[in-house]
This record gives sequence, structure tokens and C-alpha cells, in this order.
Amino acid sequence: METSLAQRCAETARGLTIPALLHRNATDHADLPALDVLGRGGGALTWGALRDEVAYLSRGLAELGLLPGDRMLIMMSSRPEHWLTDLAAVHLGAVPSTVYSTLSTQQLRYLAVHSRAEIIVLEGEAELARWTPILAETPRIRRVVIVDGSSVDGRLLSLSSVRARGEALHRADPGAFEKAWREVRPEQPVTLLYTSGTTGDPKGVVLSHHNVIYQTVTLENTVTTPDHPHSLAYLPLAHIAERILGIYNPIYRAGHVTICPDPARLVAGLVTVRPATFFGVPRIWEKMVAGIQGRLAAADPAVRAAIDAARETTLEAYRRRADGHDVPRPDPPILRGLRAELGLDNMVWPGSGAAPIPVEVLLYLASIGVDVLEVWGMTETTGTATINTPGRFRTGSVGRPNPGMEIRLAGDGEILVRGPLVCSGYLRADGGVEPVTDEHGWLATGDVGTIDDDGFLTITDRKKELIINSSGKNISPAQIENLLRAHPLIAQAVAIGDRRPYVTALIVLDEEAAPVWAKARGITADSTAALATDPDVLTEISAAVTAANGRLSRPEQVKTFRVLPAGWTPESGELTPTLKLRRRVVQERYAAEISELYLRAQ
Repeated sequence: METSLAQRCAETARGLTIPALLHRNATDHADLPALDVLGRGGGALTWGALRDEVAYLSRGLAELGLLPGDRMLIMMSSRPEHWLTDLAAVHLGAVPSTVYSTLSTQQLRYLAVHSRAEIIVLEGEAELARWTPILAETPRIRRVVIVDGSSVDGRLLSLSSVRARGEALHRADPGAFEKAWREVRPEQPVTLLYTSGTTGDPKGVVLSHHNVIYQTVTLENTVTTPDHPHSLAYLPLAHIAERILGIYNPIYRAGHVTICPDPARLVAGLVTVRPATFFGVPRIWEKMVAGIQGRLAAADPAVRAAIDAARETTLEAYRRRADGHDVPRPDPPILRGLRAELGLDNMVWPGSGAAPIPVEVLLYLASIGVDVLEVWGMTETTGTATINTPGRFRTGSVGRPNPGMEIRLAGDGEILVRGPLVCSGYLRADGGVEPVTDEHGWLATGDVGTIDDDGFLTITDRKKELIINSSGKNISPAQIENLLRAHPLIAQAVAIGDRRPYVTALIVLDEEAAPVWAKARGITADSTAALATDPDVLTEISAAVTAANGRLSRPEQVKTFRVLPAGWTPESGELTPTLKLRRRVVQERYAAEISELYLRAQ
């Protein structure tokens, strides 16, 4: 059965390209909504109109000299122009690459040189100011296109002028656009994505049309969703998850994307769209649970008791389904109303990935009828390589391989993966592409895991992040951190202990949940920094550490901890743009605090 499903996916994806699918949508679904922005009037851009805009920009970029195979960097927020510019380059056979807006000038300089881009597209004057010192020393970048700006000189143009010139060219000769996209082949690159670089320089991952389309085909065949699905896009387009769910899957399904440009309005976006599927990185789900818990803590006791009773029944049914039993899902009206307030009442497949999520968070969400299903993969596997599905899942695992994908474990537990979702390779500085697989097609992922008898994969750690204490004991920091983060007060935690006699931890408070928790207990501290030293908060964190230690072996237990006064963000450097921990940065930045932890505990 699995083989036939893999064959069906391969046959469906064979020969397709993103431009061919967009042509189909404009032909067969011209009047269906394709793209709009949350809260912005004027209606959605239809598939017919969207393709026209792509054609105009494509001809305009060609006029600037963008050729097949050329790289083009985009630094822009989530807005329609981002989608249109990206697709315009793709229709020329060029390779768009979105870069994170949180990158430093030094990091941007590296990408500019490494990508060998000759055209960059920037959002506005703020982005231009950050790029100005790079442009002065990178003559290879011949053209700079500004979305929000009208400045024009020999190198700098406005996007509106590029579009206007492209529209005139297209109307005079529409055949040039049609000829260009028809020459694009499935094996050619569709995008270049730079990894977050947790330990070193980012790697430029080259993904093909076949990679991304095969991913969308497997999603269609593993998760049943309505035709022309309506989805909410809120992650940066430099993130592989958003590129699949916000660009390529909607094109394949002729769906409707609503852009949520401000993550603070995510719940409002969910309520507006009420999507059937939604992918949230763990921090999104953790914050959602913290918000629910805060609201229920302030609710009428009778209402809270009714919700708790409904949650208990719902959670029991979930546990039985996770064990493989065919048990109907209870749907108490009081929980249905709670999900409706979150915009999750039509949810078929809520997913999580990109980092570990505490099992306690999964169970809490399941108790209100939101079965968040974990996936696993990486940019190099075009997003998901394994997936839990509504009909077959296991709590705490990241699911089973996607159709056509193979996984196995190396002798040291490292996960190896092979199949049609593995990327073309890494871009070399000379413009070539370096394979990421061995001679047998296996990609060494750097993740460590286990596979149970039913084929479900569980991630236990990153190979390079294992702690080896001074006694030679291998310890998983991710397991410790996961247990600590299960407490709603804790946003982030880092376990320390490599080459040391015992484990300690640095802990960061949740900037939203902590003040709510404190206010409910009459604590007057009004900042995260003040709460980090409050005796009641420290007592609660100590209890959370004790609870985590109760589920850990003695060498894994946290002996002492430090609550830090400020949060970690991509801007401050401790997190990557995809919210992964940069452990080396944390340990270097807090070296004094770490030393004090070991002196204090002696």
C-alpha cells in the first residue's frame, strides 16, 4: 500500500513546474481568490490577475538582465509583492532567495557574496540603509529594486517602474513570457534558502521544482483537506515551512492565501480564515496554551469546572486514538466554543515542527480538541520528511516517513534520509552545486533519534549538541529543556554541562505569561527583569525544575539554575530567525553566569 502511494505521488508530480501550475490556475481557476492581506480591503487577487502581475514583473526583471540560473535576493516582509517578485523570477528560470530581515550586516554581506546575486529586491529605505555599505563593496550587484520608494539612479529602481516597463513589454509581445516559462524544467532550482547557521556560516540549500511539488503532492495524499483550501501565511518566506504552505501548496491546490503580516495578529487571522490546516512552530503553540491557561484561571469556577470535565473526556479519547484504537472524537459544545474563539474550530491538521515541542503542550491542546501533530524535516528535505497524520499518529514522535521517503539510523543513532524530497545540494561559492548525499543517496541529518516497531520516528537530540559530562555520560540537553519549557512561565531554557560534573540551566521567563501569572497572585513587579528576581517566581521555577528532575535520570537532573532578566530573540542573537537556539552564543554571552552557577553549587 505504501509503495503504491509513493508511486501515485511520483506519477502526479512528474513533469510539473511551478509556472505550469500557475498557468493551469489562471486558465481553469482564473476567478478564484489567490492572495490577500489580513485586514486590508479591496478583495483578493484572483489567480488570473496574479498571473498577469507575475508576467509584468517577469518581463521587467528580464529587461534588467535577470537570466536563467541567476540568483536574486529578496529582503521584504510578508506582502503580495514578495510572492509576485519571487514567482516572476521563477518564470524566467532564475533563482529567488528570501533572506531574513533579522540578519546582521555581516551576515547579509556573506549572503551577497556567496549567492553571487546580481539583482536584489528590498522593501524600503530602512532595508536600503542596511545594504548601502554592502553595495559599496559588491559591484557584482548591478540592480537594486525598492518596493516602497521612488528613488531612481543608474543602479536603483522602484518596483513600480520595473512593473510598468514589464507590462508595456508584455502587452507588446506576450509570447516572450510564455516561451520563457515553458523552458523551465522540473529538475531546475525553484529557490535558494540559506539555513539559519546555528554553529557556523549558513549553507545555501538549492531546492528544485520537483522537490517542492512532490512535497505538496504528498501532503495532499496524507492529509485530507477541502478543495481550494484557505490558508494563513504568517512565517517569513525564508522559512521552508512557509514557502511550502504559503506559496507552493496553494499554487498546486489553487488555494487562497491570506497574509498575516503582523505575528501579533495571528489569532485574529486564525479567527478570520478558520483554516483546515495550520503549521505552528512550538513557540506559537506554547504561547497559545499559556494564553488559554491564563484566561481559564480568571474564569468563573463553575465554567472552569465544566471545561476541565470536558477536557478530561476529550483527552482520554485522544490517548486511545494515539494507541491505535478507532475511537470517535468527543466534541463537547463548551470546547467547540473555546476552539472557535481561537479560530481552530475547522481544523483538520494542526502541525508543529522545526524544534521540539513539550509533550505536555501537545496533551493540553489535545484536551481541548486540537490534536497537534508533529512533523520532522529540514530545509534540505524540503520541509517534512516524516509526518503524523490524523489517522495514524503517536504522541511524542514525529511520525512516519512521507510516501517515497526512507529513513534509517547510523551506528551512533544519527538519522539518515533518502528520497525525492532531498534537495539538489548546497550552492558553492563558485556557483556550482555540491551534493548533500553519500554515494548511496543518504543524507546525514545531524539529528539523533529512535524508530519504533511501527516505524514512528522520535527525535532525541542534535548530534553535535549532546552533552558529555566529566564522567563520560552522554546527556540529551533537548530532553531536559523540553521538560522545563513545559511550564507556562518558562519560554526558553538551556541545559549546560558539557565536560562538567553536573547539569545546570539558564532559564528565560515567558514575557506574556509571566506578568499574567504574577498579577493573579498579587505580585506587583511590572517587568520581566523584576520578575526574574521575585521570590515567588523563583519558588515556582524551582518547583518546575524539581518536577522536570523527577522525570530524569540522576546525571541528567538540573542541580541549580539562573533566571535571566531578558528574553532571547533573533535580534539579540541567541535565537536563529527560525527560533532555534544558538547554544554557542548563549554560552559565550552568559559565561560569567554559568561560571557562577558552578561555583555556587560546589
